[in-house]
Amino acid sequence: MRENTPTKQRALVVIDVQGDVMATCVNTELTIANIGSLVEKARGSGVPVVWIRHNADNELVRGTPGWQIVDELVPAEGEPIVDKRFGDSFAETDLGDRLAELGAHDLVICGAQTDACVRSTFYGGLYRGHSVTLVSDAHTTEDMREWGAGFTPEQSIAVLNLQARFTRLPEVAGSVISTADAFA
Repeated sequence: MRENTPTKQRALVVIDVQGDVMATCVNTELTIANIGSLVEKARGSGVPVVWIRHNADNELVRGTPGWQIVDELVPAEGEPIVDKRFGDSFAETDLGDRLAELGAHDLVICGAQTDACVRSTFYGGLYRGHSVTLVSDAHTTEDMREWGAGFTPEQSIAVLNLQARFTRLPEVAGSVISTADAFA
C-alpha cells in the first residue's frame, strides 16, 4: 500500500479567478497578489495546485477573453484545470477524482466569488469528506446589494470567514488561515 506524503495530503484549490469574475470584485489587486503568493508557496512546498474555471452559456463563455484565468495567475504545465457549470466545484465535475489521484484530502481554497462559488465549494468539499481551509484574505466578491443583499462585500467575506472557522462535521472540519500563515 502506498502512503501519502504530508505534502500530498493537501491541495490548493483556486476558484474562478477569471477576468470577467475578478473585474466586478472588491480588493481585486490584493486578492490576486495573495493568491499568487499562495500558489508560489504551495508549489514550493510540493502541494498540488488545482484550478477551477466556471463556464456559463450566457456570462462566462468558454474561450472568450473574460473566461480566461487572469494574466497575473498562470497554471503551471500539468496542474489540473477543472471546468464547472455550478457553484460547487465538485458538482458534475471530475474534481473529486483529480483530488483522489493527487492523494489530497485536506483542501486549502481561495478565489471568487465569496458568496457563491467559494462558499459552495467550501461546503461541497466538507460534505464530500474533505477538511477545508479557507484563506481569509484570498477570496473576494462583488457588491450584491443591487441584487437585494443587505450587506457589503467586505461583510460577506467576513461572514464566510467566521462560518468556516466554526463549521464542523463528524469526520471533517472547516478552518481559516491567512495567506501569511498558509503552507508555512
